[in-house]
Amino acid sequence: MAAIGKIRSWGTVLVSVIGLALFAFIAEELVRSTDSLRNDSRQQVGEVLGKKISVQEFQNLLDEYQQVIKMTQGRESLSEEEMNQVKDMVWNSYVQASLIENEATELGLTVTDQELQNVLKEGTNPMLAQTPFINQQTGRFDANQLKKFLADYKQIKTTNPQAAEQYETIYRYWTFIEKNLRQQLLAQKYQSLLAYAIMSNPVEAKMTFKDENNESDLEVAAFPYTSVKEADAKVTDADMKAKYEEMKEMFRQETDTRTVKYVCVQVEASDKDRQSIMKQVKDYAAELAAAENPAEVVRKSNSLVPFIGLPQSKNAMPADIAQRIDSMAAGTVYGPVENNADGTLNVIRLIAKQQVPDSIQFRAIQVGAETVEAARTKADSIYKAIAAGADFEALAKKYGQTGEKTWFTGAQYENAPSIDKDSKAYLQKLMALNAGETANVEMAAGNVILQVIERKAMTEKYVAAVIKRSIDFSKDTYSQAYNKFSQFVSETQKADQLNANAKKYGYDVRDIADISTAQHNIAGLRATREALKWIFDAKEGTVSPLYECGNNNTLLVLTLEKINNAGFRTLDDPQVKEFIKNETLRDKQAEVIMKKIEGVKSIAAAKGKGAQISNVQQVTFAAPVFIQSTGGVEPALSGAVAAVKAGAFASHPVKGYNGVYLFKVNAKKDRPVKFDQKATLAAQRQKMLQNAGGFMQELYRNAEVKDNRYLFF
Repeated sequence: MAAIGKIRSWGTVLVSVIGLALFAFIAEELVRSTDSLRNDSRQQVGEVLGKKISVQEFQNLLDEYQQVIKMTQGRESLSEEEMNQVKDMVWNSYVQASLIENEATELGLTVTDQELQNVLKEGTNPMLAQTPFINQQTGRFDANQLKKFLADYKQIKTTNPQAAEQYETIYRYWTFIEKNLRQQLLAQKYQSLLAYAIMSNPVEAKMTFKDENNESDLEVAAFPYTSVKEADAKVTDADMKAKYEEMKEMFRQETDTRTVKYVCVQVEASDKDRQSIMKQVKDYAAELAAAENPAEVVRKSNSLVPFIGLPQSKNAMPADIAQRIDSMAAGTVYGPVENNADGTLNVIRLIAKQQVPDSIQFRAIQVGAETVEAARTKADSIYKAIAAGADFEALAKKYGQTGEKTWFTGAQYENAPSIDKDSKAYLQKLMALNAGETANVEMAAGNVILQVIERKAMTEKYVAAVIKRSIDFSKDTYSQAYNKFSQFVSETQKADQLNANAKKYGYDVRDIADISTAQHNIAGLRATREALKWIFDAKEGTVSPLYECGNNNTLLVLTLEKINNAGFRTLDDPQVKEFIKNETLRDKQAEVIMKKIEGVKSIAAAKGKGAQISNVQQVTFAAPVFIQSTGGVEPALSGAVAAVKAGAFASHPVKGYNGVYLFKVNAKKDRPVKFDQKATLAAQRQKMLQNAGGFMQELYRNAEVKDNRYLFF
């Protein structure tokens, strides 16, 4: 009992301790939960209509598109710029498909299997023309070929593993086409539904036809806005505010953006660096001239152009090399010479000039066996059989191959970064054979029986060893530049110090407005993703760390000037303010001119007020007036002309974009064109559809799209 009493006496303390312990536990879990949510959000590439897309999902879409491009274009890799285009294309496609699918779901729109089959049977969709299932006689998509392929694909997966890989590639490509076809058909359904909500009628069509084909010849009196000084057209803050409210919708911004100032320095080779590299290249040039194995010298020199030892066309060479090689004789060496355009030193040794077919049709039988010797023996018997008149394709099928004819072009090897010994021997033999000749080519693991069927496009090609060496800066030069820039950054702790310190160090300060998360780099510089992340994490007025970017040759520092949130840009924004000021000034200049020409009733009187007179012919709604004296097209003038009869003078001035105008209509006539009601109705409907084309932007705005690709890609 005493113990219980003791415990009770400590009851308040125990409750407090337990409460604190519980709070600590809950707080810990809350922190864990928050961290988990934060980590989860960091793995999201974006969001559309509340649906998140993860890094892995987006990467899968990217991989799918890359494989399609590589397959259709015969590419092994894509450049950084091409990859950025693919990323944008994948993201935009994903967003648009998500928006349309959401709308279609609410409306009950779907694409049935039968509708897809109807498109396949028709075979005219442009996407289908990009597939391998084309009838060679008609040049059109053949649904039967697709059916046969799908049936073969199911069978080959289990019966012929060697061919299954190729079939799998084509199958993945087809599923990509099918998916995009379904998305396209769904979008067309939705757009058709929208289109039928926009109607034109015969009365409207007839009026439109008349207005577009009624021509007027004018005498125009122009008063350019430039004739009024700014001092005589006073613009007040109240005027600008009113103009801003009038035009506010123009300044709607769909996503957050940033405005920054930045300083970047590109490190360049010093004179000492250039002299050192020139000496190295001269030494390599001497080696190259005497080398029995040019490939080794080219490799040692760190040349940007690999030596493959096969005939290449000029198109496969850098422009400066191609331009020089024409005038060289086989066996000669040119260089070293500097190319300022790409910052390189260049040496060329032309080994041979040859007339080579750029296109070769051939067929082949690959011969393998348990041992190389057995393969050689088997290949020799096949070669002798063909020489004796045996059927090539029949022999190929006997050894589990098709022996079908294939075209080979120079482009398939000329841009290769390297070619192994076997491939080189194979290609050399292929190019050396005449039409109808057969060869037994020994490879490391077996033999190949080659037979050339046809040779086309004889082209002069060159076997050349090229040393193209970048004039790079040394480590010491980079270190000096880095230390100087680092000192500048360390002294620039606040944004307002940037301009003064940059001037002190001899650097230029530049501006970039409206950086968005959809961008892949800053100021066109490579490897600036970390800087992009900083921009969208930083507070206004802060200075970034020093970033090393570009091709490991650029130093960068930024200050965040302004965060521009999604919504309406305000009048305080410098770009908005400048635009509104110019628009308001134009209004004020128009007021000054209109007051000046009050009571003017003729062209002569207008000329007396300082107007520039010109004759303009064939003015219609379809062909707005171009006024040479003010240097612009004036749609407002076209509208005013339609309301004035032939021989009459304008009853009031017309305020245009470039000036104020008075005019007299000298003559009116209808073009000798017959009214086609059906065609005009269709054209009107198409025009209205274009005007309604902003529906996608409206859907985008309501979808609360978040694009975080800059964090990952």
